[in-house]
Amino acid sequence: MQDDTPAYHYKVIRRALTLIEEGGPQMSLDDLARRMGMSPAHFQRTFSAWVGVSPKRYQQYLTLDLARRMLAERHTVLETALETGLSGTGRLHDLFLRWEAMSPGDYARGGAGLTILWGWFDTPFGPALVMGTDRGICGIGFAAEAGAEATMADLIHRWPRADFVEDPMALRPWVLAAFGADAGTPVPLYLIGAPFQIKVWEALLTIPSGHVTTYSDLARAVGHPGAQRAVGTAVGRNPISFLIPCHRALRTTGALGGYHWGLPVKRAMLAWEAARAEA
Repeated sequence: MQDDTPAYHYKVIRRALTLIEEGGPQMSLDDLARRMGMSPAHFQRTFSAWVGVSPKRYQQYLTLDLARRMLAERHTVLETALETGLSGTGRLHDLFLRWEAMSPGDYARGGAGLTILWGWFDTPFGPALVMGTDRGICGIGFAAEAGAEATMADLIHRWPRADFVEDPMALRPWVLAAFGADAGTPVPLYLIGAPFQIKVWEALLTIPSGHVTTYSDLARAVGHPGAQRAVGTAVGRNPISFLIPCHRALRTTGALGGYHWGLPVKRAMLAWEAARAEA
């Protein structure tokens, strides 16, 4: 039976990313399908289900200059986005995303007295570990590159004194809404971080889907234009990947830079959003 789970789709896209980087956009549908051991029809169906456009059109978003083109064509200056409300058209706001932050004192206690629910879910970017409190989602980690054990250890380490309880059913409505399966459900976020980190994460939330920014723009947006390195660290420590879109932060040159859950995941997220912006 054909595997049509989101995790399977991510594996196909991840392999396609590598193949297109190796062979360039001139690779035909037949070549791509053959290299991945799939029929052309199956490969095309998988792509269409994942991004809503044909593989041929999708290829242009997966070439090596994707980030540079996005930076040139869809670079959102954060100050402008904040002033004009541009982010109001973004995917996150279409999902009625709302957020609140833990107080600095509570954060300093390492999550003591906090109950965090967790569960594993299939997503367009592979298996994801999602964590949340009664106030909202507080953590999302992607295991396609890092592995399940390392992903779990990473998120637990952030709040070492919290109580962790496995309860995927409690988180499921938020997760379905977060990844587009139920856009009518509000998605609350509970930001657990140091004050400077939260300021950077809030700036990231202003970037619309299909757009990107730079670390230097983020530094200016949070009032610390010379703190690009500190901003980069805060971006890397973002616990709610994808929903707080740290994957939309690029180097000034247009290079992708790093990504906590692996560059193939970041590349897939940017391509997924770019294709939907043009669909």
